[in-house]
Amino acid sequence: MQRSIQFWFEFASTYSYLSAMRIEDLAAQHGVSVEWHPFLLGPIFASQGWDNSPFNIYPAKGRYMWRDMERLTAQRGLRFSRPDPFPQNGLKAARLVMTIEAHPQRAAFVRAVYAAEFVDGLNIADDQVLIDCLSQASLPPDTLAHCHDTEIKAALMQQTQTAQAKGIFGAPSFLVGEELFWGDDRLDEAMQLAAEI
Repeated sequence: MQRSIQFWFEFASTYSYLSAMRIEDLAAQHGVSVEWHPFLLGPIFASQGWDNSPFNIYPAKGRYMWRDMERLTAQRGLRFSRPDPFPQNGLKAARLVMTIEAHPQRAAFVRAVYAAEFVDGLNIADDQVLIDCLSQASLPPDTLAHCHDTEIKAALMQQTQTAQAKGIFGAPSFLVGEELFWGDDRLDEAMQLAAEI
């Protein structure tokens, strides 16, 4: 039986960027496969009475997060640019992930979107930015049209409902079996458990 970890991510999430850039190398070291699961934090935040990112709602928390991201990206040799506006609208990008079945291409597209957003400071709701990200994942430009497919829209909403049903309240989150881990700082612990199962 293949050992695996579910990676639940939101494109607006700064800490999901950190995890996306290291999860596959870490998984390879542990002999674990990664399942990439996009979802939307908006409906989950709304259910908690929030209409914005908690990093915007609570300014002190936001200031800490941006400084923390500067420290962590520097430690890991990652480039980092604060996107403006924040949070970015990752709806179309998340829908596109749902259209990509091949694991290597799905992973490559996700990383390309995060790099566009948090390295290059681009608007990931922009069609041309998404086409460039698709190209980096060796996917044709006309893949973009599928983000308007009714079944893809429904599939992403179902993903978000599934995340809620599993108790996911933030991103990144990792599921190993029924065990939930939240935050990039819990990735190593989650991966260790996945390797032991």
